[in-house]
This record gives sequence, structure tokens and C-alpha cells, in this order.
Amino acid sequence: MNKQNENNKSEHTNEFNNESAKDQLEELLDEAIEEVEGSEEGDEASETDVLKADLEKEKDKFLRLFAEFENFKRRTSKERLELFKTANQEVMSAMLPVLDDFDRAMNEISKAKDKNLLKGVELIYNKFKETLLNKGLEPMNVQSGDTFDADIHEAITQIPAPSDKLKGKIVDVLERGYKLGEKIIRFPKVVTGK
Repeated sequence: MNKQNENNKSEHTNEFNNESAKDQLEELLDEAIEEVEGSEEGDEASETDVLKADLEKEKDKFLRLFAEFENFKRRTSKERLELFKTANQEVMSAMLPVLDDFDRAMNEISKAKDKNLLKGVELIYNKFKETLLNKGLEPMNVQSGDTFDADIHEAITQIPAPSDKLKGKIVDVLERGYKLGEKIIRFPKVVTGK
């Protein structure tokens, strides 16, 4: 019996809440209708001004959105070009030790008396080197006697300069540097004189 009383009370409370919510909703609707009717009674000139103002706002939003889209297109096309320029960087960096080994092999084979061996290896070396050059790899020309620049050279060690002319300059190049486009993918390793 206790539960039945509680159920009746909750049903009565729900009905009361529903009726008060209905009353509030009806009042809000009546107020909204009165506002709309009141605004319709105003002159048409003010309505035209409101519409023009809304049109100007929409035009402004459209122009801003269009400008933002143009900037997005420009930025993504620039990023895409940069990506294409440096897409080969990983592959090129992996091939550089092979190119170095070819350089060392060419130096040693040129000392040998077997000219046929030299000619065969030279053909393969030139083909490999040309393929890398065609893909955008450029060797950096660094020689002994050039001025040391920490931005583009990597100093491995410093030794006493053999002559006064080589103080603060490059004495020897241990490993050649390479660029891919404008970006240095391996800095030349050099020995400097002090």
C-alpha cells in the first residue's frame, strides 16, 4: 500500500510539472508572436536596412572565407613543391656511402696496371654518379685552402697549419659534402689549420 501511495504522488507531481511547463511554453510563444506582429507593423524602410546589413555581413564572411581558401591553396602548393624537391633525400643519403666507396675504389684501381678493370669500374661509377646527379644531387666543391665556414662545413679536427696561408682555413677534406637542390644533405667533413 505504501508503494501505491508513492506512485500516485509521483504521478501527481509529474502532471503538475508538465502543466507548469506547458503554461511557461504557451507564455513564451505568445510573447514571440507579439514581437513578430509588432515588428511587422514597423515601416518597410527599416526592414530593407536590416536586409542590407545582413547582406553586407554575408558578403564580408564570403570574402574572408574566399581569401582564407586562397591562402590555404597557395600554402599547400608550396608545401607540395618542397616535398617533391626533398622526397629523394632519404634515398640519396643512403646512397652517399656507396658513392664514397666508389670514389675510394676508383683511386685504388687507378693505381693498378689492369686497364680493363679500371675501364669497367669507371663505366659503372660514371653511370651511378650521373643517375644521382640527374635526380638533383650536387657535390659541394670544397678544397684545401678554402676558408672554413661553420655553417656549411663540419670540422672534424684541427691541426697546426703547414703554412701561414692555411691558418683558419681548410687543410684537408675527409669526406665530400652534397646538396639536394638548395638543401645540404651531408656537410663536408674537413680538417682545419690553427
